[in-house]
Amino acid sequence: MEQEQKWALLSVFNKDEIVDFAIRIKALGWNIISSGGTANALKGSGIDVMDTAELIGGGAMLGHRVVTLSREIHAGLLADPNDSEHVAEMKKLGIPFIDLVCCDFYPLSDEISKPGASVSSVGEQTDIGGPTMVRSAAKGGRIVICRHKDRQVVIEQLESAGDVSTETRQMLRARAEYEVAKYCLDSARFHSEGDFTGVTGKLVLAAKYGENAPQTPAGLYSTDSDDPLALDKFKAIKGTEPSYNNLCDIDRLVQTLTHVESVFRLNWGFKPDIMIGVKHGNPCGAAVNIGVRNKRRELARKVALGDKLAIFGGWIMANFGISRPVATALVKAGMRGSRVQRFDGVVAPNFGSDVISSLERVGGKCRLMTNPALGDLLQLDTSPRFRYTRGGFLMQPNYTFVPKFSDMQIYGKRNKNWEMSLALAWAVGCTSNSNTVSIVKNKMLIGNGVGQQARVWASKLAITRANEAGHRGKLRGAVAYSDSFFPYPDAVKVLIRCGIKAIFTTSGSKAKGGGDTATIKACKKAGVTLYMLPDKEGRGFFGH
Repeated sequence: MEQEQKWALLSVFNKDEIVDFAIRIKALGWNIISSGGTANALKGSGIDVMDTAELIGGGAMLGHRVVTLSREIHAGLLADPNDSEHVAEMKKLGIPFIDLVCCDFYPLSDEISKPGASVSSVGEQTDIGGPTMVRSAAKGGRIVICRHKDRQVVIEQLESAGDVSTETRQMLRARAEYEVAKYCLDSARFHSEGDFTGVTGKLVLAAKYGENAPQTPAGLYSTDSDDPLALDKFKAIKGTEPSYNNLCDIDRLVQTLTHVESVFRLNWGFKPDIMIGVKHGNPCGAAVNIGVRNKRRELARKVALGDKLAIFGGWIMANFGISRPVATALVKAGMRGSRVQRFDGVVAPNFGSDVISSLERVGGKCRLMTNPALGDLLQLDTSPRFRYTRGGFLMQPNYTFVPKFSDMQIYGKRNKNWEMSLALAWAVGCTSNSNTVSIVKNKMLIGNGVGQQARVWASKLAITRANEAGHRGKLRGAVAYSDSFFPYPDAVKVLIRCGIKAIFTTSGSKAKGGGDTATIKACKKAGVTLYMLPDKEGRGFFGH
């Protein structure tokens, strides 16, 4: 059974364009119920509105804390229009069925984020009536709008079809429950001082499967973050949609890229051109260019040649637009004749119109992804990091430490070129799976020894990878970064023997017969400059 007159309840904190929405819904013959600031805004624009006081037999109570929390409002939202007993009772009580609710909530998260937020101030910005009303509308199967951006979807469908589609109604119902859940979780997190927390998200990209084919379903969920570098802000302009593993690589690329830019800005006050190449999340090519646009081709060559074998089928990310000469340099570096290097994906702020043919692979296997924010000043991710564990999850602050060379304990002579190369080595090493030793020559990554259980193995692996990639001659005069201290000098001596001239590591090892003392002694004896920060401050473990 359907009532002759449609009723909409409008109660919004964000009043942008609410007058236009009300005018359009009135033009369709709907009546409007409202109160407080929303009612005043509508009445001030000449829109006829029933005040909730007329429906519930009284105005707002307790300084406007209690307005829509009434049995009449919730009866209008929960009554089943197809139940004859409900219809008769509603008619007897003179309560209309409320067919649509447009309601957003007090800005709780804004208040929580303020430095001086208190239990009292957060309590004042905690909406009770709005979330309760939205949940009643969702349960009652009403059209429920709790996001500003959904108003246009609803009004267009009402104007074209007289109702919203079944799919839209269900999507709005799910969205309402989701928004209330997020809202309540924010409150619980604040009042418990972090003892209660959780993660919410909306599926924005379905992957064919997860890391492996049996792991399905899988996909990318967005937390509706306003972070311009959030993964849902990256758009595919060519090739198939990225896979689960591809998305993991993109996330790691963003970590490395932002760390490179942050360390250069902190120490030298400028933003270099940066290009990174990864395979299975770990950089196998990386280079920076100090402000010379016509050298971007050479920058691309350095990345492609960092580890030509490892980077095949990998992902590339740059903080500048990819032109055809840069794309050509990527695919032709180190290749003979007509052979070309192929990648799974390239990510940049933009691509030249004539670039696609240089990078594409059969079957759309090379994804070209854009995010204009990559060309802006890049900020480190400051949101907490979550990791699933059996029966729960781990949480920690993000990786936001950036070293300053002027704050380090330095043994030996300083050299700006070494320090810029060490900055790149640090950014690569501290975003690679630990234990890691990274070797850089003239701001080009030539060897990355990642994920080793012993630091000496990480040093040997970095050297081996540099040699295998054809960089044997570049090791002499190169620099190395270790993501934690050397417990014994064996790994240091391995680096020194191959010609490393500067090492950046942490201090804090007190191992008997080794430790910091042995590391410092070995470097001094070989004339190698040693840069050190306390391990409790500068350790660069990542990806456990």
